[in-house]
Amino acid sequence: MKRTGQDYEQLIEKFATWACAEEDIRAAFVIGSRARVDHPADEWSDLDVAIIARNPATYLESADWVAHISHPWLTFIEPTGDGRSRERRVLYEGGLDVDFAFIAVSLAQQMVAEGVPADVVDTLQRGTRVLLDKDGLAAQLRASATAPRLPQPLARATFLEIVNDFWYHAVWTAKHLRRRELWWAKSCSDGRMKELLRHMMEWHTRATKGQTYDTWLRGRFLEEWADPRALESLSGAFAHYEEEDVWRALFVTMDLFRWLAIETAEKLEYAYPAYGDERATELVHHLYAEKP
Repeated sequence: MKRTGQDYEQLIEKFATWACAEEDIRAAFVIGSRARVDHPADEWSDLDVAIIARNPATYLESADWVAHISHPWLTFIEPTGDGRSRERRVLYEGGLDVDFAFIAVSLAQQMVAEGVPADVVDTLQRGTRVLLDKDGLAAQLRASATAPRLPQPLARATFLEIVNDFWYHAVWTAKHLRRRELWWAKSCSDGRMKELLRHMMEWHTRATKGQTYDTWLRGRFLEEWADPRALESLSGAFAHYEEEDVWRALFVTMDLFRWLAIETAEKLEYAYPAYGDERATELVHHLYAEKP
């Protein structure tokens, strides 16, 4: 079943008509791929709508309103990517998937007054399409997000946090493997450790290509900006749900993280914390060698 841009345009029109009549909703705008020029929407893209409302709980605690837009197959609530708000996700007839992210008017006003967070600036500057703006709040948010997108500096203290966090969780994973807690071990190796690995891939790219090099957010388009050697190794860094394979993927992940971190440290002229790496790696190998 192919979903077309026209299908989503019709959905947007229906949403805008409904939202205009809702007194509680003060502004709404499309963000993400359907508002971007760089990496625009394709046939697999969903629809992201940010909604500024006086009482977001009205639309989060009840799902009755989603049927005013189109016929829903399913809907549920989850935190937004930045963790500041919640969104209602809806899968509509035909497989049209929509994220309705709700922002309280008070939070939007606070952002305008005190400064828009960097990740929100990044989202707004990549593209917005205002659908309604009853009080001018959407325009104020966009105007407050005009400063150039500057990624966080590659500070030595943050680098050390990432490295030490990684090696701590390498040992943590190995211990849970020895305890035969496969779910926990795999969740850490393919969860927390991969998140830290992704951070290091971002740092490595920016250390190599320039600190302002665009690595997007949370791994978007990683296949385009990450080091090709790292991408090649990633195929072996994830595990099946099987104890020996989790051990194998853990060692691959450790090797991959290490050379990325060492090269990053060299580029930034930071001292790599080799002692912690060596002791943690030694213990992981020891735990593996002694397993039944």
